[in-house]
Order: sequence, then structure tokens, then C-alpha cells
Amino acid sequence: MSFKNSPMVAKVVFGRGSFNQLGEIITPMRKNERAPFIFLVDDVFESQITFTSKIPLLYSDQILFISANEEPKTSQVDSLVEKIILSSSILPSGIIGIGGGTVMDLAKAVSLMLTNSGSSEDYQGWDLIKNKGIYHVGIPTISGTGSEVSRTTVLTGPTKKLGINSDFTPFDQVVLDPELTENVPKDQWFYTGMDCYIHCIESLNGNFINSFSKTYGETALKLCEEVFLSSPSPNISQDKLMMASWHGGMSIAYSQVGVAHALSYGLSFLLGVKHGIGNCIVFDHLEAFYPDGVKLFKKMKRKHNITLPKGLCANLTNQQFDIMIDVALSLEPLWENAIGKDWKSQITRLSLIHISEPTRQEAIS
Repeated sequence: MSFKNSPMVAKVVFGRGSFNQLGEIITPMRKNERAPFIFLVDDVFESQITFTSKIPLLYSDQILFISANEEPKTSQVDSLVEKIILSSSILPSGIIGIGGGTVMDLAKAVSLMLTNSGSSEDYQGWDLIKNKGIYHVGIPTISGTGSEVSRTTVLTGPTKKLGINSDFTPFDQVVLDPELTENVPKDQWFYTGMDCYIHCIESLNGNFINSFSKTYGETALKLCEEVFLSSPSPNISQDKLMMASWHGGMSIAYSQVGVAHALSYGLSFLLGVKHGIGNCIVFDHLEAFYPDGVKLFKKMKRKHNITLPKGLCANLTNQQFDIMIDVALSLEPLWENAIGKDWKSQITRLSLIHISEPTRQEAIS
């Protein structure tokens, strides 16, 4: 029997205010004065001088502000890599991603593509990366995606939405500072937090579950329930949700996600729906696969007065639904985790149309 030998984040610091130690953390990794650190920063912080002034810039270091309004794309990765290469005669000392899942996924992908030839779309899949990326650091400013700990960087390419899944993908360093999540809008806080919750439900109910993954998944699930059902104080809630995101990401790193992610990838690829919202829209209709998980999700949704977007699929043609289904069916490990090795005998194009029908009817009603 062959056991999975998976990587972990090499170093992690946790604590309120730990972002202030960033300069101290990355300075030993600077190659020389000519090799800059490149900071990819969510553009929500562009006008926040009190925040950006804390970014430890030296020499020719650069801040590149990134819009997180859309899911990260392979074309965006390639453009950033080209810009970085053209701006310096040598490779940077490192890439530091400061933001949510979009920015952290871009940071991981850029790090990898600075040392691997071709386009990032060539590496969408499992274990296609040949060379270790440059030093890269993840600093989440919202909790739930698990990107800070995962071995994948999810990208939308010309023909599919699929991660660069590789042992070289995880960050070399992560800084977990709950204070950075203080001003996240409520809807975004809920949708991204539910990404973590859904990670747990899909992992714990999947065929790939094992004691290692289960330990992380159960811890993350308990933390999610405390945050979204018990309403602890803001500081405690921020701390717990950041830990839930980390543990939920670890759980799926050693198992896999399932039906909600497979279907939401198609929704995101076709319509550009943000990952957290897409997961919530899909998961809301998956009682047949995750009855207890969906029941609890609806309870959390009611408690926080969350109304999911409607009408997204109202004008889709049959051809467009086929595209969504093609994307979903291409994610074979997700279906194997959710259904089993014989998933193809149970999950057909027709069955996916039936699964999608509630959202279509909801959209046109």
C-alpha cells in the first residue's frame, strides 16, 4: 500500500499583531539588494495608508495591487510573471500575497511560474509542476478559503477552472494575524466562512477520509459552529475562524472536496461567480448528498439573515449548461471522494442536469 506523502507549510506565525513582524520574518530570505520582494496586495487596501505603511519595503521592493473582484485567471498569472521578469534582471527574493484566496492563489501561482516555463494553463492539473517555485509567503486578510495552507492554486483558464495541484505549491511561510480580518463586510465574511464549513462537510463525508484528515476536519467544523451559531465576541470570532480556515484547509489537503465544489467550479468558470458565493448557492440544494450539513447551513444562513443571490442561471442556454457540466465532470477526484470509484455509473450528464434544475427553476421563478 502506498501512503500519501504530502507537504506542509514550512513556517507559520499566529497572533494578533503578528503582521508587524513581517520585515523581521522575510529579511533573512532576501538574496541581495537587487533581488526585490514583490508584494501582491488586495486593492481594497490601496487607500489605507495606515496598513500599507506597515509593509516592509526596502531597496527595489514592489507593491502590486490586485483586484479580487474576479476569480484568479491563468492569463492574470502570466501577465504578472511577465511584468515581474521585465522589471528586474534577476529573480525576486520572494512573492508575498496579502489578501483573500484570490490574492494568495495568485501569489502561489506566480511563485511557481517564475521557475517553470510556458503558461500557467499548462500546469492546471495534478503534479505537473517540475521545478520548485521561489520563496513565497501567504498572509490572509479574510478567513475561510484555506488557500493559506493548501497545495493547490485554483485558476480559471481558457477551457477549465482547475488548480495547479503540486507539492511545490504550499507557502514557505504563513502569517496568521486575525486583526487583518476586522473590517470584512458581513456577506463576504459569511460566504468565505462557509467555504471552510463546506470543506469540512465534504471532507468528513468523503471516501478519502482518514484519521489524519478527520482530526483537522472535526476541529474546523466545531470552530465553524461556534463562530456562526454561538456568536462569540468579535476578537474571539476572528481568532476561531482563522483557525477553522487553517484546519479546514489541512483536512482537504489530506482528503478532497466533493459535489459542491465540483458544481460551483462550473458556475464560476461560465459566469465568473466568486468561489464562496458559488459554493453556497450550490450547497443550498445538496440535501441528497449532505443532508445534515445542508440543514445546519440553512440554520446558519437564517441566523445571519443571509439571502443568496438568485437569477444567475435564468438566461442560460442548454449549451451553456453543457459547458458547466463539462467542467464539473472533469473534476474526477472530487466525484470519487464524494461518490466512490464507480461514480461514473451514478453521476451522468442527465443526473447533473437534475441536480442543477432547482437552481435553474429558482432563477426563473
